[in-house]
Amino acid sequence: MTAMLSRRLVIAAGATGLAAPALAQAWPARPVRVVVPYSAGGGADTVSRILFQRLSEELGQSFFIENRGGAGGTLGANVVATATPDGYTVLYDATAHSANPTLFARLPYDTLAAFRPVFLSAVVPNLLLVNPGVKERTVAEIIAAAKAAPGRIDWASSGNGSAQHLALELFRTMAGIDVSHVPYRGGGPALNDLVAGQIRYFFSNASSSIGHVRGGSLRAIAHTSKTPLDLLPGLPAVADTLPGYEALEWNGVFVPAGTSDAIVARLNAGLNAVIRQPAIRERLQGLAVTVRENTPEEFGAFVRAEIEKWGAVIKAAGIRVE
Repeated sequence: MTAMLSRRLVIAAGATGLAAPALAQAWPARPVRVVVPYSAGGGADTVSRILFQRLSEELGQSFFIENRGGAGGTLGANVVATATPDGYTVLYDATAHSANPTLFARLPYDTLAAFRPVFLSAVVPNLLLVNPGVKERTVAEIIAAAKAAPGRIDWASSGNGSAQHLALELFRTMAGIDVSHVPYRGGGPALNDLVAGQIRYFFSNASSSIGHVRGGSLRAIAHTSKTPLDLLPGLPAVADTLPGYEALEWNGVFVPAGTSDAIVARLNAGLNAVIRQPAIRERLQGLAVTVRENTPEEFGAFVRAEIEKWGAVIKAAGIRVE
């Protein structure tokens, strides 16, 4: 462990008034399993490996990634929900964590009760994309085109209930339009059909599609954040046309409920130290990832707000995943 990180962790522990500092210093004493409830190679998997490889080096103990995909992330999440709360099983989840409580009629766990939020590790906007052959060049023109042909314009998503589907439903509600939702089996096939001109519009995770935009095979109309997107300077936000619109994808670190305050604080401090490193920030920014230092309390408030926001969108749209 570097001396700088060690000092930071000690300061963080003192500031939070930990009841069991000896436990915090002892952890991790053996390898830590990080469950990513999605397939290898996706956005969450990629960012988790960047962060936890570096954390392994800093803390001198292995944090190994275990991909447990399926059922919208709920299978892997349940592995962590039912794990011993000793700090040796960690969940690295994404936006679906906040949508699943409403999307699914039944979950094997209570999302708010089963996990302790630790760290918000990545925030990524979507890009509103079109094939370069599409004539619309602004959000206003897309809305006008949809209103001129209600229900007849195809709009792709990465799947029913996916983050891109929710971004579309929020857009559809705020714009007052009716389009034909075309769910794909993941973002890759949707991007391929968009490039081929088989589909007209698509909200895509910026990390997955920035290369297509830079290469000219797709055109970005707008991004879904309320703040400027540094990787595409000058690209307008959807919120410029629909005030208040925001649809972000995020990743975060959770542990089972019952995990000690000492371990939560030490893991949070370690991850904050990792994202302060210029080399890590540069790698994440290259993926269109925004991240800032945050506390477990701040992340917990963020998760609760996301559950409320997307729950309302899901209910209004009548989306359900069985």
